[in-house]
Amino acid sequence: MVSALVVIGLLVAAFVGYNIGGSSTGVAFGPAVGSRIVGKVTAAALFTVFAFWGGWTVGRNVIDTMSDGIVPASQFTPAASVGVLFFAGAALLLSNLYGVPASTSMTAVGAIVGLGLATDTLRESLMFTIVSAWIVAPLVAFLVGVAVGRYLYPHLDARIAFTRIEDPLVQFDRSGAMPRPRLNENASPRDVVGAVLVVVIACYMGFSAGASNAANAVAPLVGNGAVTIEQGILLAIATIGLGGFTIARRTLATVGDGITDLPILAALVVSIVGATIITVLSQLGIPASLAVSTTCCIIGLGWGRASRAVTLAEVAATAADTEAATDLGQELTTGALAGPEAEQTTPEGPTVGTLASGESAQQVEQAAEEPPEVPPIGEEKLDELTAESLFDPAATSRIVILWVLSPTLSAVGSYLLFLLVL
Repeated sequence: MVSALVVIGLLVAAFVGYNIGGSSTGVAFGPAVGSRIVGKVTAAALFTVFAFWGGWTVGRNVIDTMSDGIVPASQFTPAASVGVLFFAGAALLLSNLYGVPASTSMTAVGAIVGLGLATDTLRESLMFTIVSAWIVAPLVAFLVGVAVGRYLYPHLDARIAFTRIEDPLVQFDRSGAMPRPRLNENASPRDVVGAVLVVVIACYMGFSAGASNAANAVAPLVGNGAVTIEQGILLAIATIGLGGFTIARRTLATVGDGITDLPILAALVVSIVGATIITVLSQLGIPASLAVSTTCCIIGLGWGRASRAVTLAEVAATAADTEAATDLGQELTTGALAGPEAEQTTPEGPTVGTLASGESAQQVEQAAEEPPEVPPIGEEKLDELTAESLFDPAATSRIVILWVLSPTLSAVGSYLLFLLVL
Protein backbone atom coordinates (compact mmCIF):
# COMPACT_ATOMS: atom_id res chain seq x y z
CA MET A 1 0.00 0.00 0.00
CA VAL A 2 2.82 2.39 0.91
CA SER A 3 4.66 1.59 -2.32
CA ALA A 4 1.56 2.35 -4.35
CA LEU A 5 1.13 5.70 -2.57
CA VAL A 6 4.77 6.57 -3.24
CA VAL A 7 4.27 5.88 -6.95
CA ILE A 8 1.14 8.02 -6.93
CA GLY A 9 3.08 10.72 -5.10
CA LEU A 10 5.78 10.69 -7.78
CA LEU A 11 3.14 11.00 -10.50
CA VAL A 12 1.42 13.87 -8.74
CA ALA A 13 4.79 15.58 -8.19
CA ALA A 14 5.41 15.27 -11.91
CA PHE A 15 1.99 16.82 -12.54
CA VAL A 16 2.86 19.74 -10.25
CA GLY A 17 6.25 20.22 -11.91
CA TYR A 18 4.59 20.20 -15.32
CA ASN A 19 2.28 23.03 -14.29
CA ILE A 20 5.13 24.95 -12.65
CA GLY A 21 6.98 24.82 -15.96
CA GLY A 22 3.92 26.14 -17.73
CA SER A 23 3.74 29.12 -15.38
CA SER A 24 7.39 29.99 -14.70
CA THR A 25 8.63 29.74 -18.28
CA GLY A 26 6.20 32.50 -19.25
CA VAL A 27 7.35 34.70 -16.38
CA ALA A 28 11.06 34.28 -17.18
CA PHE A 29 11.01 34.42 -20.97
CA GLY A 30 7.77 36.29 -21.66
CA PRO A 31 9.59 39.60 -22.24
CA ALA A 32 12.14 37.95 -24.55
CA VAL A 33 9.42 36.19 -26.55
CA GLY A 34 7.19 39.28 -26.56
CA SER A 35 10.09 41.37 -27.86
CA ARG A 36 10.53 38.88 -30.75
CA ILE A 37 14.05 37.98 -29.63
CA VAL A 38 13.63 34.21 -29.18
CA GLY A 39 10.93 31.74 -30.10
CA LYS A 40 8.89 29.72 -27.64
CA VAL A 41 10.85 26.48 -28.18
CA THR A 42 14.20 28.21 -27.63
CA ALA A 43 12.80 29.90 -24.54
CA ALA A 44 11.70 26.56 -23.09
CA ALA A 45 15.10 24.96 -23.75
CA LEU A 46 17.07 27.79 -22.14
CA PHE A 47 14.67 27.95 -19.21
CA THR A 48 15.07 24.23 -18.49
CA VAL A 49 18.87 24.40 -18.45
CA PHE A 50 19.10 27.39 -16.12
CA ALA A 51 16.24 26.21 -13.90
CA PHE A 52 18.22 23.03 -13.29
CA TRP A 53 21.26 25.09 -12.32
CA GLY A 54 19.23 27.17 -9.88
CA GLY A 55 17.45 24.17 -8.38
CA TRP A 56 20.66 22.20 -7.93
CA THR A 57 22.41 25.03 -6.09
CA VAL A 58 20.29 27.67 -4.32
CA GLY A 59 17.08 25.61 -4.51
CA ARG A 60 18.25 23.20 -1.81
CA ASN A 61 17.63 25.89 0.82
CA VAL A 62 13.99 26.27 -0.21
CA ILE A 63 13.49 22.48 -0.26
CA ASP A 64 14.75 22.31 3.33
CA THR A 65 12.23 24.97 4.40
CA MET A 66 9.24 23.38 2.70
CA SER A 67 10.04 19.76 3.57
CA ASP A 68 10.75 20.26 7.27
CA GLY A 69 10.09 23.90 8.15
CA ILE A 70 6.49 24.95 7.68
CA VAL A 71 5.31 21.67 9.21
CA PRO A 72 7.46 18.85 10.65
CA ALA A 73 8.72 16.33 8.11
CA SER A 74 6.89 13.59 10.02
CA GLN A 75 3.57 15.03 8.82
CA PHE A 76 4.42 14.20 5.20
CA THR A 77 3.15 10.64 5.17
CA PRO A 78 2.75 9.12 1.70
CA ALA A 79 -0.98 9.88 1.77
CA ALA A 80 -0.42 13.45 3.03
CA SER A 81 2.22 14.07 0.37
CA VAL A 82 -0.19 13.00 -2.36
CA GLY A 83 -2.89 15.28 -0.98
CA VAL A 84 -0.62 18.32 -0.70
CA LEU A 85 0.80 17.88 -4.19
CA PHE A 86 -2.61 17.23 -5.71
CA PHE A 87 -4.14 20.48 -4.50
CA ALA A 88 -1.03 22.45 -5.43
CA GLY A 89 -1.10 21.02 -8.95
CA ALA A 90 -4.86 21.45 -9.40
CA ALA A 91 -4.69 25.14 -8.45
CA LEU A 92 -1.75 25.71 -10.79
CA LEU A 93 -3.55 23.94 -13.62
CA LEU A 94 -6.49 26.31 -13.19
CA SER A 95 -4.22 29.33 -13.66
CA ASN A 96 -2.39 27.80 -16.62
CA LEU A 97 -5.65 27.02 -18.40
CA TYR A 98 -6.47 30.73 -18.17
CA GLY A 99 -3.01 31.61 -19.47
CA VAL A 100 -2.02 33.30 -16.21
CA PRO A 101 1.47 32.99 -14.67
CA ALA A 102 0.40 31.71 -11.26
CA SER A 103 2.27 32.09 -8.01
CA THR A 104 3.63 28.57 -7.73
CA SER A 105 5.33 29.10 -4.37
CA MET A 106 2.23 30.63 -2.79
CA THR A 107 0.08 27.80 -4.14
CA ALA A 108 2.38 25.03 -2.91
CA VAL A 109 2.84 26.66 0.49
CA GLY A 110 -0.95 27.08 0.70
CA ALA A 111 -1.41 23.32 0.40
CA ILE A 112 1.16 22.70 3.13
CA VAL A 113 -0.52 25.30 5.36
CA GLY A 114 -3.81 23.41 4.93
CA LEU A 115 -2.07 20.27 6.23
CA GLY A 116 -0.55 22.18 9.14
CA LEU A 117 -3.85 23.75 10.18
CA ALA A 118 -5.73 20.45 10.00
CA THR A 119 -3.11 18.64 12.09
CA ASP A 120 -2.31 21.60 14.38
CA THR A 121 1.39 21.40 13.47
CA LEU A 122 1.80 24.67 11.57
CA ARG A 123 4.86 26.64 12.64
CA GLU A 124 3.37 30.11 12.87
CA SER A 125 6.63 32.01 13.33
CA LEU A 126 8.10 30.72 10.08
CA MET A 127 4.83 31.30 8.24
CA PHE A 128 4.80 34.87 9.53
CA THR A 129 8.27 35.35 8.02
CA ILE A 130 7.19 33.83 4.71
CA VAL A 131 3.98 35.86 4.47
CA SER A 132 5.91 39.02 5.36
CA ALA A 133 8.29 38.28 2.48
CA TRP A 134 5.28 37.78 0.18
CA ILE A 135 4.11 41.29 1.06
CA VAL A 136 7.48 43.03 1.04
CA ALA A 137 8.89 41.45 -2.14
CA PRO A 138 6.20 42.68 -4.60
CA LEU A 139 6.08 46.03 -2.81
CA VAL A 140 9.84 46.46 -3.28
CA ALA A 141 9.53 45.40 -6.93
CA PHE A 142 6.72 47.92 -7.47
CA LEU A 143 8.60 50.78 -5.77
CA VAL A 144 11.80 50.06 -7.67
CA GLY A 145 9.78 50.04 -10.89
CA VAL A 146 8.18 53.38 -9.98
CA ALA A 147 11.55 54.96 -9.15
CA VAL A 148 13.17 53.70 -12.34
CA GLY A 149 10.20 54.72 -14.49
CA ARG A 150 9.96 58.21 -13.01
CA TYR A 151 13.64 59.16 -12.68
CA LEU A 152 15.86 56.85 -14.75
CA TYR A 153 13.95 55.16 -17.57
CA PRO A 154 13.56 58.19 -19.91
CA HIS A 155 17.29 58.96 -19.65
CA LEU A 156 18.21 55.33 -20.31
CA ASP A 157 15.74 55.21 -23.17
CA ALA A 158 17.24 58.35 -24.71
CA ARG A 159 20.76 56.96 -24.63
CA ILE A 160 20.44 53.21 -25.08
CA ALA A 161 17.03 52.83 -26.71
CA PHE A 162 16.45 49.73 -28.82
CA THR A 163 14.09 49.38 -31.72
CA ARG A 164 11.17 46.96 -31.37
CA ILE A 165 12.03 43.83 -33.38
CA GLU A 166 8.90 42.94 -35.30
CA ASP A 167 10.36 39.72 -36.77
CA PRO A 168 12.57 37.12 -35.03
CA LEU A 169 16.12 38.28 -34.32
CA VAL A 170 17.59 35.12 -35.88
CA GLN A 171 16.06 34.05 -39.18
CA PHE A 172 16.81 31.19 -41.55
CA ASP A 173 17.82 31.62 -45.16
CA ARG A 174 16.25 28.71 -47.02
CA SER A 175 17.36 29.74 -50.50
CA GLY A 176 20.08 27.08 -50.55
CA ALA A 177 20.11 23.36 -49.99
CA MET A 178 20.64 23.80 -46.26
CA PRO A 179 18.88 26.46 -44.14
CA ARG A 180 21.39 28.99 -42.84
CA PRO A 181 20.81 31.17 -39.78
CA ARG A 182 21.23 34.93 -40.19
CA LEU A 183 20.46 38.01 -38.14
CA ASN A 184 17.38 40.07 -38.85
CA GLU A 185 18.56 42.60 -41.45
CA ASN A 186 16.45 45.32 -39.84
CA ALA A 187 18.19 44.94 -36.48
CA SER A 188 20.99 47.40 -35.72
CA PRO A 189 24.11 46.41 -33.73
CA ARG A 190 22.56 48.15 -30.73
CA ASP A 191 19.44 46.01 -31.09
CA VAL A 192 21.56 42.87 -31.17
CA VAL A 193 23.37 43.88 -27.98
CA GLY A 194 20.05 44.66 -26.31
CA ALA A 195 18.59 41.34 -27.43
CA VAL A 196 21.56 39.43 -26.02
CA LEU A 197 21.16 41.26 -22.71
CA VAL A 198 17.45 40.37 -22.57
CA VAL A 199 18.22 36.69 -23.17
CA VAL A 200 20.99 36.71 -20.56
CA ILE A 201 18.66 38.25 -17.99
CA ALA A 202 15.89 35.79 -18.94
CA CYS A 203 18.33 32.96 -18.26
CA TYR A 204 19.06 34.60 -14.91
CA MET A 205 15.32 34.55 -14.25
CA GLY A 206 15.26 30.87 -15.20
CA PHE A 207 17.97 30.26 -12.60
CA SER A 208 15.89 32.16 -10.05
CA ALA A 209 12.74 30.23 -10.95
CA GLY A 210 14.50 26.89 -10.54
CA ALA A 211 15.92 27.97 -7.20
CA SER A 212 12.48 28.94 -5.91
CA ASN A 213 10.16 26.44 -7.60
CA ALA A 214 11.90 23.06 -7.55
CA ALA A 215 10.80 22.68 -3.93
CA ASN A 216 7.18 23.27 -4.84
CA ALA A 217 7.01 20.01 -6.76
CA VAL A 218 8.96 17.65 -4.54
CA ALA A 219 9.26 19.04 -0.97
CA PRO A 220 6.63 16.66 0.51
CA LEU A 221 8.37 13.65 -1.04
CA VAL A 222 11.73 14.79 0.30
CA GLY A 223 10.11 15.32 3.69
CA ASN A 224 8.86 11.72 3.94
CA GLY A 225 12.08 10.25 2.55
CA ALA A 226 10.55 8.90 -0.65
CA VAL A 227 13.28 10.66 -2.65
CA THR A 228 16.54 12.39 -1.79
CA ILE A 229 17.03 16.09 -2.46
CA GLU A 230 19.10 15.29 -5.57
CA GLN A 231 16.49 12.87 -6.94
CA GLY A 232 13.76 15.38 -6.19
CA ILE A 233 15.54 18.17 -8.06
CA LEU A 234 16.03 15.94 -11.12
CA LEU A 235 12.35 14.95 -11.09
CA ALA A 236 11.21 18.54 -10.60
CA ILE A 237 13.35 20.04 -13.36
CA ALA A 238 12.52 17.28 -15.85
CA THR A 239 8.80 17.86 -15.46
CA ILE A 240 9.18 21.65 -15.25
CA GLY A 241 11.01 21.50 -18.58
CA LEU A 242 8.23 19.40 -20.10
CA GLY A 243 5.72 22.04 -19.03
CA GLY A 244 7.90 24.74 -20.54
CA PHE A 245 7.80 23.06 -23.94
CA THR A 246 4.02 22.53 -23.91
CA ILE A 247 1.55 24.40 -21.71
CA ALA A 248 3.86 27.43 -21.27
CA ARG A 249 2.79 28.75 -24.68
CA ARG A 250 -0.26 30.35 -23.06
CA THR A 251 1.65 32.14 -20.31
CA LEU A 252 4.37 33.21 -22.73
CA ALA A 253 1.68 34.94 -24.77
CA THR A 254 0.11 36.54 -21.67
CA VAL A 255 3.34 37.95 -20.22
CA GLY A 256 4.87 38.85 -23.57
CA ASP A 257 1.85 40.55 -25.11
CA GLY A 258 -1.10 40.55 -22.69
CA ILE A 259 0.13 42.67 -19.79
CA THR A 260 2.00 45.17 -21.94
CA ASP A 261 3.91 45.18 -25.20
CA LEU A 262 7.31 45.47 -23.55
CA PRO A 263 10.12 47.32 -25.28
CA ILE A 264 13.53 45.74 -24.88
CA LEU A 265 14.80 48.24 -22.31
CA ALA A 266 11.75 47.75 -20.09
CA ALA A 267 12.17 43.97 -20.35
CA LEU A 268 15.72 44.33 -19.07
CA VAL A 269 14.64 46.41 -16.07
CA VAL A 270 11.77 44.10 -15.13
CA SER A 271 13.80 40.93 -15.47
CA ILE A 272 16.74 42.17 -13.39
CA VAL A 273 14.54 43.42 -10.54
CA GLY A 274 12.29 40.34 -10.37
CA ALA A 275 15.08 37.77 -10.60
CA THR A 276 17.27 39.50 -8.04
CA ILE A 277 14.51 39.70 -5.43
CA ILE A 278 13.64 36.00 -5.77
CA THR A 279 17.26 34.82 -5.84
CA VAL A 280 17.97 36.65 -2.58
CA LEU A 281 14.87 35.18 -0.91
CA SER A 282 15.70 31.69 -2.19
CA GLN A 283 19.19 31.96 -0.74
CA LEU A 284 17.50 32.70 2.60
CA GLY A 285 15.32 29.60 2.16
CA ILE A 286 12.09 31.58 1.69
CA PRO A 287 9.72 30.34 -1.05
CA ALA A 288 8.53 33.40 -2.95
CA SER A 289 6.77 34.18 -6.22
CA LEU A 290 8.73 35.25 -9.27
CA ALA A 291 5.43 35.87 -11.08
CA VAL A 292 4.17 38.35 -8.50
CA SER A 293 7.41 40.30 -8.16
CA THR A 294 7.96 40.54 -11.91
CA THR A 295 4.47 41.71 -12.73
CA CYS A 296 4.47 44.23 -9.87
CA CYS A 297 7.66 45.67 -11.31
CA ILE A 298 5.96 45.97 -14.72
CA ILE A 299 3.05 47.83 -13.12
CA GLY A 300 5.38 50.07 -11.10
CA LEU A 301 7.48 50.89 -14.14
CA GLY A 302 4.34 51.92 -15.99
CA TRP A 303 3.03 54.12 -13.19
CA GLY A 304 6.43 55.67 -12.66
CA ARG A 305 6.69 56.55 -16.33
CA ALA A 306 3.19 58.02 -16.32
CA SER A 307 3.86 60.11 -13.19
CA ARG A 308 6.51 62.15 -14.98
CA ALA A 309 3.74 64.42 -16.23
CA VAL A 310 3.55 66.13 -12.83
CA THR A 311 6.07 67.12 -10.16
CA LEU A 312 5.68 66.18 -6.52
CA ALA A 313 5.37 69.88 -5.66
CA GLU A 314 2.50 70.23 -8.11
CA VAL A 315 0.75 67.23 -6.60
CA ALA A 316 1.10 68.68 -3.09
CA ALA A 317 -0.07 72.13 -4.19
CA THR A 318 -2.99 70.66 -6.06
CA ALA A 319 -4.00 68.50 -3.12
CA ALA A 320 -4.17 71.62 -0.93
CA ASP A 321 -6.74 73.15 -3.22
CA THR A 322 -10.07 71.36 -3.03
CA GLU A 323 -11.27 72.34 -6.47
CA ALA A 324 -7.97 71.51 -8.10
CA ALA A 325 -7.88 68.21 -6.26
CA THR A 326 -11.27 67.35 -7.70
CA ASP A 327 -9.98 68.07 -11.20
CA LEU A 328 -6.93 65.93 -10.57
CA GLY A 329 -9.13 63.09 -9.31
CA GLN A 330 -11.14 63.26 -12.53
CA GLU A 331 -7.91 63.05 -14.51
CA LEU A 332 -6.76 60.04 -12.52
CA THR A 333 -10.09 58.33 -13.13
CA THR A 334 -9.47 58.54 -16.87
CA GLY A 335 -5.83 57.51 -16.47
CA ALA A 336 -4.52 60.94 -17.38
CA LEU A 337 -2.11 62.43 -14.84
CA ALA A 338 -1.50 65.05 -17.51
CA GLY A 339 0.47 68.28 -17.16
CA PRO A 340 -0.91 71.74 -17.93
CA GLU A 341 0.26 71.66 -21.55
CA ALA A 342 -0.83 68.11 -22.30
CA GLU A 343 -3.61 67.46 -24.79
CA GLN A 344 -7.01 66.25 -23.62
CA THR A 345 -6.64 62.89 -25.34
CA THR A 346 -4.62 60.74 -22.92
CA PRO A 347 -3.70 57.07 -22.61
CA GLU A 348 -6.13 54.67 -20.97
CA GLY A 349 -3.56 53.51 -18.44
CA PRO A 350 0.02 53.94 -17.28
CA THR A 351 2.80 53.31 -19.75
CA VAL A 352 5.91 51.22 -19.55
CA GLY A 353 7.94 53.23 -22.05
CA THR A 354 8.07 54.50 -25.58
CA LEU A 355 8.57 52.02 -28.34
CA ALA A 356 10.75 52.74 -31.31
CA SER A 357 8.70 50.78 -33.85
CA GLY A 358 8.81 52.46 -37.23
CA GLU A 359 12.35 53.73 -36.77
CA SER A 360 15.07 52.36 -38.98
CA ALA A 361 18.41 51.13 -37.72
CA GLN A 362 20.06 54.16 -39.33
CA GLN A 363 17.75 56.52 -37.45
CA VAL A 364 18.57 54.79 -34.19
CA GLU A 365 22.30 55.10 -34.85
CA GLN A 366 21.91 58.80 -35.59
CA ALA A 367 19.94 59.18 -32.37
CA ALA A 368 22.74 57.46 -30.50
CA GLU A 369 25.19 60.13 -31.64
CA GLU A 370 22.92 62.90 -30.43
CA PRO A 371 20.68 61.59 -27.60
CA PRO A 372 17.33 63.39 -27.53
CA GLU A 373 16.74 65.79 -24.68
CA VAL A 374 14.59 64.31 -21.92
CA PRO A 375 11.80 66.70 -20.84
CA PRO A 376 11.97 67.62 -17.14
CA ILE A 377 9.47 66.05 -14.77
CA GLY A 378 6.24 67.99 -15.00
CA GLU A 379 6.73 68.96 -18.65
CA GLU A 380 6.55 65.55 -20.33
CA LYS A 381 3.46 64.94 -22.46
CA LEU A 382 2.04 61.46 -22.10
CA ASP A 383 0.03 61.81 -25.29
CA GLU A 384 3.30 61.40 -27.18
CA LEU A 385 3.56 57.79 -26.02
CA THR A 386 2.33 55.15 -28.42
CA ALA A 387 -0.70 52.99 -27.72
CA GLU A 388 1.41 49.82 -27.97
CA SER A 389 3.15 50.64 -24.70
CA LEU A 390 0.01 50.96 -22.61
CA PHE A 391 -0.51 48.84 -19.54
CA ASP A 392 -3.55 46.56 -19.88
CA PRO A 393 -5.65 46.81 -16.68
CA ALA A 394 -8.03 44.04 -17.79
CA ALA A 395 -5.21 41.50 -18.16
CA THR A 396 -3.71 42.51 -14.83
CA SER A 397 -7.07 42.25 -13.04
CA ARG A 398 -7.43 38.67 -14.25
CA ILE A 399 -3.91 37.88 -13.08
CA VAL A 400 -4.37 39.37 -9.60
CA ILE A 401 -7.66 37.54 -9.09
CA LEU A 402 -6.07 34.20 -9.93
CA TRP A 403 -3.04 34.99 -7.78
CA VAL A 404 -5.35 35.22 -4.80
CA LEU A 405 -7.66 32.41 -5.88
CA SER A 406 -5.01 29.74 -6.60
CA PRO A 407 -3.33 29.57 -3.15
CA THR A 408 -6.70 30.05 -1.45
CA LEU A 409 -8.20 27.05 -3.25
CA SER A 410 -5.07 25.06 -2.54
CA ALA A 411 -5.11 25.82 1.20
CA VAL A 412 -8.87 25.32 1.66
CA GLY A 413 -8.95 22.08 -0.31
CA SER A 414 -5.94 20.69 1.54
CA TYR A 415 -7.37 21.67 4.92
CA LEU A 416 -10.73 20.02 4.27
CA LEU A 417 -9.08 16.86 2.96
CA PHE A 418 -6.84 16.38 6.01
CA LEU A 419 -9.52 17.45 8.48
CA LEU A 420 -12.36 15.29 7.16
CA VAL A 421 -10.73 12.37 5.32
CA LEU A 422 -7.11 11.67 6.24
